[in-house]
Amino acid sequence: MSRFQRAIVVGASSGIGEALALRLARAGAQVAIVARREEELQRVAKEDPERLHPYVHDVADLDGTTALFERIEADLGGVDTLVYAAGVMPGVEEGEYSFEKDRAMITVNVLGAMAWMNLAAARFEAARSGTLIGISSIAGERGRRGNPGYCTSKAALSTYLESLRNRCSRYGVNVVTIKPGFVDTAMTRGMKGLFWVISADEAARRSLAIAQRGRSSGGFVPARWALVAWVVRLLPSFIFKRLNF
Repeated sequence: MSRFQRAIVVGASSGIGEALALRLARAGAQVAIVARREEELQRVAKEDPERLHPYVHDVADLDGTTALFERIEADLGGVDTLVYAAGVMPGVEEGEYSFEKDRAMITVNVLGAMAWMNLAAARFEAARSGTLIGISSIAGERGRRGNPGYCTSKAALSTYLESLRNRCSRYGVNVVTIKPGFVDTAMTRGMKGLFWVISADEAARRSLAIAQRGRSSGGFVPARWALVAWVVRLLPSFIFKRLNF
């Protein structure tokens, strides 16, 4: 994966973010791994101390993003890839309307992504090269009753990434939107009714394969979720609102 030499992976202490960081390091990249949980971040860094460089940071600290980005740039000697894989999905009970949970999802899943990607996009546009990878979700395709805040956050992230792609692609910057289906992570464990579940490592492998193509808009992971998304988008609202998911 010669396209990725000096990467930042935000949300690298678990799940898809961890798997992406490990795969990038195994492919020879120098990788700055960023996450809030120091103990988990150090655990990941020990997998390859020569290539995985830990930076403790809470993405909700939006004002601290610029200084950390510039520090990582200096430490790595530049950055050519940014992966935003941070995300939260607190459980929402029937009849629960929690602004605190919704605010957390918008802050982490959307505003954090914008804070990091705006910085990287400006650098990459000036350099006329670079790759931005955002981990969105099939959940953003429609507004599901089970978790309105999460669906909103992922729909917003997908739209932001599309806008960024339309702005930056003419300057040689590749902006990739990855929309996984069900992945075996801490976020999904214990959830009922899951199907087509894949491992975080498999999701990372497929995601990097999409990004490696260059000038790709992204895709569903695995690709068969594109059919599900197509059907879901076609369902009339009077039918969709009766579904229990």
